[in-house]
Amino acid sequence: MSPRRLAIAVLLSATLCGSAIAQAASPAVASPQTAPPQTPRQTSTPYKGDLSIFEYPDRDKKLQIDRVMDLLGIAAGKNVADIGAGSGWFTVRASRRVGPAGVVLAEDINPLAIEHIGRRVNTESLTNVRTILGQPDDPMLPASSVDAVLLLKVYHEIAHPVPFLQKLRPALRAGGKVGIIDKNGNGQNHGVNHEVVEREMAEAGFRLASTYDFTKADGQDYFLIFVAK
Repeated sequence: MSPRRLAIAVLLSATLCGSAIAQAASPAVASPQTAPPQTPRQTSTPYKGDLSIFEYPDRDKKLQIDRVMDLLGIAAGKNVADIGAGSGWFTVRASRRVGPAGVVLAEDINPLAIEHIGRRVNTESLTNVRTILGQPDDPMLPASSVDAVLLLKVYHEIAHPVPFLQKLRPALRAGGKVGIIDKNGNGQNHGVNHEVVEREMAEAGFRLASTYDFTKADGQDYFLIFVAK
């Protein structure tokens, strides 16, 4: 081999060796890990039984529903949504509070509940109530339609709360409030811990404005008020 070819071979060998050493010395770059999907939290089966259980005589007193409406700013001329309206127990009280200049949207995913409220509206001549058959992940409220929303002992039944709340949010007018009355629990026992509610509401674009524990005074029930961020 000529001196020139020998010099080229030696140079090529050194270059390849140096590249191999550099690759071996470089730290391995880990491939990005995909976060495991979160397990949906437990929820209670939506109630479809006898609606008369919501009409016990001293419920107004136990829940202090007039104080609840005061804190939500429910007054004459306001528009209110009763989410998971059931028998229409709160719908009727909100209807009387807002008067003929206001509107109450009674929403439920159970067609039988909607039919029941429709009959009640006619029987009690409540001209300011509109019924809405919602969907499990969408309350189907019109945009900018309400000043206040109440979810009375129904939040623990919402299987996918964040998408539901994200669809609820556009229905609020400026300064609108969302009230949630529920009790602490594991989701399956007709209750859900208030910390879980606060986290999910924040995820959906709401901010906790007030916390109360006067509803039923049993140490388990809570009343939370949220506003849009």
